[in-house]
Amino acid sequence: MRKVSFVIPCYRSEHTLPGVVAEIEEKMKTLPQYEYDIFLINDCSPDDTIGTIRQLCREHDNIKGISFSRNFGQHAALMAGLRHSDGDYVVCLDDDGQTPADEVDKLLDKLEEGADAVYAKYEHKRHSVFRNLGSKVNELMTRIMLGKPKELYVSSYFAVKRFVVNDMIKYENSYPYVIGLVLRATKNIANVVVQHREREEGTSGYTLKKLLGLWFNGFTAFSVKPLRIATGLGAMSAILGFLYGIYTVIKRFVNPDVPMGFSSLMAAVVFFGGMIMLMLGLIGEYVGRIYISLNNSPQYVIRETINFEEEVR
Repeated sequence: MRKVSFVIPCYRSEHTLPGVVAEIEEKMKTLPQYEYDIFLINDCSPDDTIGTIRQLCREHDNIKGISFSRNFGQHAALMAGLRHSDGDYVVCLDDDGQTPADEVDKLLDKLEEGADAVYAKYEHKRHSVFRNLGSKVNELMTRIMLGKPKELYVSSYFAVKRFVVNDMIKYENSYPYVIGLVLRATKNIANVVVQHREREEGTSGYTLKKLLGLWFNGFTAFSVKPLRIATGLGAMSAILGFLYGIYTVIKRFVNPDVPMGFSSLMAAVVFFGGMIMLMLGLIGEYVGRIYISLNNSPQYVIRETINFEEEVR
């Protein structure tokens, strides 16, 4: 009998989490060919999410809880769940009820058919305009920087096989980016169409700052293309500057009476100075992340574990 491990990052979900767990339980009763367990990872939520997790763990032997010492982000929570799961298949979904746990059979069937990873695809997303914009930018970034196939839709609701998880958890650097890890492990990835629900309560935990941090994680942790783009922009700027210099000399010879112009000089200085600062900032981002990784900064710190046979460190 195959085992399915559900991994759910939890943040501000003290009221929605019981419904998600109940939906998983009801669905898995209709899939007797699988046994299952559930990992709930509290990303230092400011509400009583940890209290809800403790209650669910007391009521169910197959539910395990992990609580972080501070907020490390959704992808760090996913990595903690993946690292402690032991299912043949691992399913990751949200804690707010928007990802339909009762359609998990579609993802599992696709894995049984031979796919290594399966992402849920939403025909009609119910996210806010801001979150949808963030998703579009993220999709563009993963396609350009990480080589994601254009036809592949990625989302927070996905399922992977054990060998993919085993490769993903080898990544121990400080800035995990789960989509990049999946794409690094396999290209045999499929989509299945599921419904996307309205949020029952609250708002998305992804602020503009968090989305920017997530994008930086993606293209600095798994791609050198930004550096190559910066090199190309630098070369283009140098060529433009050289051509502008030739134009200035010719202009001076053709019409000596025309003043050279302070404004054009300042425009060139500001443009090229900005390009230099942009490229230095990008290089500094890479160097800073290398420095943090060399200092062995952890992906996450676990304060408490619940329902594990022995304490997880």
